[in-house]
Amino acid sequence: MAPTAHLALINLFIGDIQGGLGPFLGTWLAEAASWSPARVGFVITLVGFGTLLLSGPFGALVDRLPHPRLLVVLACAGILAGTLLLLPARSFPAVLVAQLLAAAGGTLLLPAVSALTLGIVGKDRFPKQQGRNQAFNHVGILIAAGGISLGTGYFGPAIAFWVLGGMAVAAIAATLTTPASAWNRRRAVGWKEDEEGEPERSGIRQVLGNRRLLVLTMALTLFNLGSGGMLSLLGQKLVATAADATTWTARYVMVAQLVMVPVALFAGSLADRRGRRQLLLVAFAVLPVRAVLSGLIDDPAWLITAEILDGVASGIVGVAVPVIVADLTWGSGRTQTALGSVNAVQGVGGALSGWYGGLSYGLFGWTGSFLALGVPALAALALVIWLDATPEPGRRRRRQEQRSTAIQGA
Repeated sequence: MAPTAHLALINLFIGDIQGGLGPFLGTWLAEAASWSPARVGFVITLVGFGTLLLSGPFGALVDRLPHPRLLVVLACAGILAGTLLLLPARSFPAVLVAQLLAAAGGTLLLPAVSALTLGIVGKDRFPKQQGRNQAFNHVGILIAAGGISLGTGYFGPAIAFWVLGGMAVAAIAATLTTPASAWNRRRAVGWKEDEEGEPERSGIRQVLGNRRLLVLTMALTLFNLGSGGMLSLLGQKLVATAADATTWTARYVMVAQLVMVPVALFAGSLADRRGRRQLLLVAFAVLPVRAVLSGLIDDPAWLITAEILDGVASGIVGVAVPVIVADLTWGSGRTQTALGSVNAVQGVGGALSGWYGGLSYGLFGWTGSFLALGVPALAALALVIWLDATPEPGRRRRRQEQRSTAIQGA
């Protein structure tokens, strides 16, 4: 089996587990433990902030430790343990500890898989491969959500735990069977493979102080503040306004993931031809529309339109962000450190999103809470419009270069 086939299997199985219970957490706690939206949002916020301190160091660990397969296995094991510990938990401390363990595994998983991919395919093939990775990732989530949707009627909401556990075990098996010889450390960080010795790594301040990286990170933080807690809040809204909230939440996840599959493949192929910045513009533009639809629509069937937009936005962001970070840090030896740091800072938005959405519900009700989530999304869009996010020239610069070439040719 080709190494890229192993990458496909790994991403297929980790798709469902990297966020732990994800959107099903709020539904599970609301149904099984009668938690309020504010309490669910608070624990999600605490977990988010708890893992922020780990994201940068985990990225640095991936850059330093030439064993990405081992790190992927450890990450999957942590997610599995934390999620199974959540099954009997009802008290706030027990839920918090279980979620912290699962979130720590998910925090390590992203840079570890990114480093594994870069070390197998190299930088030139990374955008397309990242698109394929994300496509298989979303297929895995789709399969898991389908299993949860079909199994809820027979086994209840706890089916989500058993589906996640099976996917975690399969992800570990796919990782361990990946040929170790297919991965090259120098290829993973942008160093010449035929040279001896290890080049000096760039300073962390030099890498993380890149202006484009900083503005991109701020935009992603605002994006996650609007997006991070939206589906969880929607699941809680369904508990209060509709029947069978867990099944509907599973259907929304399935619809979003089904949309993400072609979007991820398309984004991976367009990343080099059209530029990363234009892809981000599309992703960030649809989030405010999704917020409005989620707030104004009560019919569970019509709410599917909002999750179609989620599929477009998330499908693009999942492909574009690791590619942009690799663009901005290539050859520095700090690519995963930068990716982990970006994830840490943007995680502030994701961590605050659950609390922000729950607080907005308390003040404004369901409609107002979703509209409030759309406000930071508009600010994120404004930043991306202003930002020349990647090394490719902007349109104005390209026009200037074309004029200069024409003048010189004359």
